[in-house]
Amino acid sequence: MAAPRFDVLGIGNAIFDILAHVDDDFVVNEKLAKGSMRLVDADEIARLYGDLGQVVRISGGSAGNTVAGVASLTGKAAFIGKVAGDEFGEAYRHDMRGVGVAFDTSALKDGAPTASCLVLVTPDGERTMSTFLGACQALTPDDVDPAMVADAEVTFLEGYLWDPEQAKEAFRKAADIAHQNGRKVALSLSDTFCVDRFRAEFLDLIKTGTVDIVFANEHELRALYETADFDTAVAALRQDAKLAAVTMGAEGSLTVTREETHHVRAASVERIVDLTGAGDLYAGGFLFGLARGFALPECATIGGLAAGEVIQHLGARPEVKLVDLVRQNGFEI
Repeated sequence: MAAPRFDVLGIGNAIFDILAHVDDDFVVNEKLAKGSMRLVDADEIARLYGDLGQVVRISGGSAGNTVAGVASLTGKAAFIGKVAGDEFGEAYRHDMRGVGVAFDTSALKDGAPTASCLVLVTPDGERTMSTFLGACQALTPDDVDPAMVADAEVTFLEGYLWDPEQAKEAFRKAADIAHQNGRKVALSLSDTFCVDRFRAEFLDLIKTGTVDIVFANEHELRALYETADFDTAVAALRQDAKLAAVTMGAEGSLTVTREETHHVRAASVERIVDLTGAGDLYAGGFLFGLARGFALPECATIGGLAAGEVIQHLGARPEVKLVDLVRQNGFEI
């Protein structure tokens, strides 16, 4: 099999993030579930935005953040996602290409505006998200470039995509093409919100081998198996998944296969500013390591370093070259 042109191809919601620091009272007064993600319409985004002070605008989206992390590690990355031909859409395309990610999905014409996500960051670094999907929902199987999928070592799909029927079809098309070409498929469970809605379907994707690699945090994993006991959830995952990586915040992460489980400590951080993108960047570091042939504990360590960088500042994209950070920690890349 020929060497792939891309280490990781991300397919997901192309979302422009609007980030703001708020106190806990703001979240309570708005009757929001702290740490969760909810879908809203354009009017609700505008109303919340009007109640905020200073904000930071930056390209985001789970899979987009992941491949931006891969590119920051000198990996070869690509992205498929739908934006509109508006200001946010053009900015998103510019940002992706600017960090070295191939992004050629055609813009939506005569439809909804580019998606946006209002991320409220409380003093503890937790983020509460209100998302307007907009043009994201117009992603169709026609947007999946078969040659690009066939030429990617890993195709990474975000759980947030598992909602509109056409996006779901695009997801399955990409997985089929990847496997037909001997490539791997990875899935992030994304959010307990997604897990609660699509538990049976996510489990089917994992158990049938449609997905080769699963990413989850401890909350999502417990939700997936409907248990309060973390060890019980890990044991079930070990039976169902070929390979999984489970993040546990300050406790580090686990790599799980049917044969062995490794616990890897979290990277040390000076202070937590914003947890947005931690799981996305962990996945980017992990998949970069996997594509480059590192052992699973090393993949998890690289993922932890990437996640540790992104939580120390506002926004879900790296502010430094992750490859330099990883090299400083003893990796030869």
